[in-house]
Amino acid sequence: MSAKNKDPVACATWPNQVHNTPVDSAGSALRQRAEAIFRRKAALSPENLADLTPEAAQLMLHELHVHQIELEMQNEELRQSQLALDAARTRYFDLYDLAPVGYCSVSEPGLIIEANLTAATLLGLARGALVRQPFSRFIFKEDQDNFYLCRKHLLESGEPQACEFRMVRHDGSPFWAHLEATAVFETGGTPVIRIVLSDISVRKKAEEAQLVSEAFKLTILNSLSAEIAVVDLDGVILAVNEPWRRFSLENGIEPGKPLTSTEVGANYLAVCEIDHALATPEVVSACAGLRAVLNGTLPGFSMEYPCHSPTQQRWFMMNVLPLGSLERSGAVIAHTDITELKRLDQILQDKNVELERARTVADQANLAKSNFLSSMSHELRTPLNSILGFAQLIESGKTPPTPAQKKSIDQILKAGWYLLELINEILDLALIESGKLSLTLQALPLAEVLNECQSMIEAQAQQRGIGVTFPRFETPCFINADRTRVKQIVINLLSNAIKYNKAGGTVAVECTQRSPETIRISVRDSGVGLAAEQLAQIFQPFNRLGQESGAESGTGIGLVVSKRLVECMGGSIGVESTPGQGSVFWFELKRMANDAVGTAAASPTTRTPDDPPPPDPCPLCSTSRTARPI
Repeated sequence: MSAKNKDPVACATWPNQVHNTPVDSAGSALRQRAEAIFRRKAALSPENLADLTPEAAQLMLHELHVHQIELEMQNEELRQSQLALDAARTRYFDLYDLAPVGYCSVSEPGLIIEANLTAATLLGLARGALVRQPFSRFIFKEDQDNFYLCRKHLLESGEPQACEFRMVRHDGSPFWAHLEATAVFETGGTPVIRIVLSDISVRKKAEEAQLVSEAFKLTILNSLSAEIAVVDLDGVILAVNEPWRRFSLENGIEPGKPLTSTEVGANYLAVCEIDHALATPEVVSACAGLRAVLNGTLPGFSMEYPCHSPTQQRWFMMNVLPLGSLERSGAVIAHTDITELKRLDQILQDKNVELERARTVADQANLAKSNFLSSMSHELRTPLNSILGFAQLIESGKTPPTPAQKKSIDQILKAGWYLLELINEILDLALIESGKLSLTLQALPLAEVLNECQSMIEAQAQQRGIGVTFPRFETPCFINADRTRVKQIVINLLSNAIKYNKAGGTVAVECTQRSPETIRISVRDSGVGLAAEQLAQIFQPFNRLGQESGAESGTGIGLVVSKRLVECMGGSIGVESTPGQGSVFWFELKRMANDAVGTAAASPTTRTPDDPPPPDPCPLCSTSRTARPI
């Protein structure tokens, strides 16, 4: 049939016929739509369009519009599918290529099929360069057996496997890796190994550091002599040191077999609480102390306890301290053998008893000596005074002695006065040590006392060419002391400063206020000074510090007596010296306020060395240190 003879109605119905045409079972909706498009195109050929009726053309136009909408909808669906595919690809890249762990697919022979970017970075090669590389190439030679065993178990059992070994990057740098492997089977049953790689070098380094730290701590514990155990909150032993194990072996029931109650894993508290009713008091106390530390009710616990055996007597010290300060996590128990300390302590106690007995005997002997010296000094002074008196009479007699007699008389007088000085000092020292020295404490004007001392020492200073200066007091200054004894102390210090000074030297007496209740009297000289070892012996009786063979006479008692007298009056004495620059001897006494002077002067206090020191006086006025030369 020619195009002109075609039925227009039949041509107009072709689209409907396209949609109504049966589709072969093997066809698809897409093919049907393609055939429909082809038929529409055939219907719209020039020769067919001329034969269409208006109704048929209208119908065909409608069909074309519907088909255009369908094509636009299909195009939108394709665009959305493309967007979804792009998003899926992005998620795949994020989840697979940018994963924090490495992913590899390895064939059954062990060749890398695929790898993500993390795996490529770990192994130090580009992704493309990794393909068909043997996975074992990147494993330490010594650790390759671990990988082979892991792969063998995976392929045989089909169960996921995990292992850790050392790997080597392409540049030769090593790292520790954790591997997790699973097996999947592709079409045809070919197995493929999926591997997950993680770099665990930091963790391994931390574990090694932890092992080193634990070994270091264990070495320290083993080096200690104490038996140490660490227990948890329930009292279970977590760790022990070598001395603990050694003690357990030595005290086991069977030779060479340790006590099971002291091994790691044993419950220390449970052992202590067995037969609690029959336990010794030491065991009960130890158990209670340990439990209190574990409960946090005690910051620590310690006790001494005996651990005797038929062959030896032993003592131990138990110390328990909490393990950790942030939270209760257990305790450390240390047992120290103190048997030798106990023995030495007993010896020391016995020695102390013996020393106490010896001290009592010595005190009695010293008291007897002091009493003897006191009585003998009195007996010696009587004939000595007679000797000095008769020598003075002969010297001042009507008939002048001859030069030879004068020389002999001078020797008698010099020896006599020296002997009298020695006897007086020995008598003072004996009185002080025997507790029989009586002091009269009263308010003394310090200026008067120093003026009297100045008059007494002036001749000796001028004879030796020594310049002596004393302080000048602008206002009265009073001290609570014994007049005679204060003068004795000052004269003794001045005499020493003059005797042991250099030719043309100086001596300065100074008064300074040390506190509102105390005044210090200092005697400063320009002598040769004293060394440190001499200062340590300065107040020892009869010790003249190497001056025994010198030209200056002395007894070595004056400073000792001065020290005892100052202390008896509630004061203190001391010395400061620099070799080659001189020395400063000082003593401090209590001061008295002006409003307390009248009462103290009206009722002086008499006291002995055994009496307590006088009460602190009120503050005095300040003193001037203006020097007044002799």
